[in-house]
Amino acid sequence: MRFMDPYAVLGVRPGSAEGEVVAAYREAAKRWHPDRAGQEAEDRMAEINAAYDLVRATEQHGAPAVAQTATTSPSRGPGHWLLPALRLALGPELLSHLVPGEDVRLVTPTSTWASPRAILAVTDRRLLWLLDDAPVARVHSLAFRNVAEAKHRVKRKHAQLTVRTLAGRRHVFHDLRPHTAATIERHVLA
Repeated sequence: MRFMDPYAVLGVRPGSAEGEVVAAYREAAKRWHPDRAGQEAEDRMAEINAAYDLVRATEQHGAPAVAQTATTSPSRGPGHWLLPALRLALGPELLSHLVPGEDVRLVTPTSTWASPRAILAVTDRRLLWLLDDAPVARVHSLAFRNVAEAKHRVKRKHAQLTVRTLAGRRHVFHDLRPHTAATIERHVLA
């Protein structure tokens, strides 16, 4: 999936209040839900979900949304190949851990047992997450080639993604939206 300006996808201006962004997301989700709009709406709904996750991740960093509108990328700074909205949502710590040219497919807020505030990024080759409130060892990653199993489970309106490594270690990401958890599972197992 290629990212566009998440505010344009949701139909709100950068810097809009959280309530306005939530309302725009809900309206777009109702309009483009595959049960209502048919099969062609599935791609549009995936784009809307990704845009909403990106805006939520940006807000979690406390970054000003207006900075996201900049179209010029830093010449050779971390993540210079990414769109400004993605760089802002990832934040400086996750950006510094990207390999040059690594394609970021999804960024979403989540929580783990170690941190109720975390940011999870799915790239073309690994999961990368930031434990936002941890004092040390804040950034972690797991290459897809080291994943033995990935599955999501939906509880009410939230989903949980469990990823088990070849070495037997288990990583659990909570408070995901069901569509987001299913999308991440597909990327990890692809």
